[in-house]
Amino acid sequence: MLFHEIITSEEELRSLLGTPGKNAANKVINHLDHHCKEFISKSPIVFVSTSNADGHCDTSPRGDFPGFVHIMDDHHFVIPERPGNKRMDTLRNILENPYIGLLFVIPGLEETLRINGKAGVIKDPDILENMTAFGKTPLLGVAVQVEECYIHCAKAFKRSKLWQPETWLLQSDLPYPPQILADHINIQGVDVENVKASLEESYEKRLY
Repeated sequence: MLFHEIITSEEELRSLLGTPGKNAANKVINHLDHHCKEFISKSPIVFVSTSNADGHCDTSPRGDFPGFVHIMDDHHFVIPERPGNKRMDTLRNILENPYIGLLFVIPGLEETLRINGKAGVIKDPDILENMTAFGKTPLLGVAVQVEECYIHCAKAFKRSKLWQPETWLLQSDLPYPPQILADHINIQGVDVENVKASLEESYEKRLY
């Protein structure tokens, strides 16, 4: 075993890290108030975490113009399912296990909005048409029933300096996704150039 000192109980965790303060312990609400609705309406991206019946986890981003998430009422909203790679990891997980965790992010704001609840995959045309973009109505949506909402503090974003452009890598120093994909796919006839062309074609023609 690579690791030898593994924490196995909450009691041990508490002995090392302590208990939450009054504000942290009481910040969770069970519905979308006007603050949460405003946050969601201004967020262009949400990170969606799900797991299947066996507990295998997945986190996937969903992004579009701010306001792309359709708020139904104080307890329900829908995320449009735009065209993807057809793996459907999030959707297949939801079919097996409805529990979902979401992290809404607004560029330039270091605090984030966390929402936990239950989800379902829907195809209601009268709801999905509210999320039509560039003349394309999504075929499916992820409908979320809210159970917990709370603001997450900015410490991670402050430590990472995420929104400070002067800390960003030069374009030439960034990882090169076509090369990564080609190496991971590792199939004869799939090389960097055709992976790059496939990505560009997908980004240009199949965003909606």
